[in-house]
Amino acid sequence: MHSIHELFRRHGLVRPAEGAILGGVCAGLGRKIGLEPWPARWAFLIVLLIIPGSQLLVYPALWIAMPRAEPQLPAARTADPTPPA
Repeated sequence: MHSIHELFRRHGLVRPAEGAILGGVCAGLGRKIGLEPWPARWAFLIVLLIIPGSQLLVYPALWIAMPRAEPQLPAARTADPTPPA
């Protein structure tokens, strides 16, 4: 399973660590194609209404296959470059 996770990660298909509602699949796909998470979710819903069924199989498969993105760690605080007076 690691090879499929690495393949998805190399192509930028990762589930975001923050902002996921259910599994983060729609948000991850949206970011990959340049959409914000909410428009991607709406597009998924519209496609589900137009062509019902297959998305309910694809979503769980992508949930399993897409790795979770590493959470962004806060930047380390650096010392103030100016010496004290």
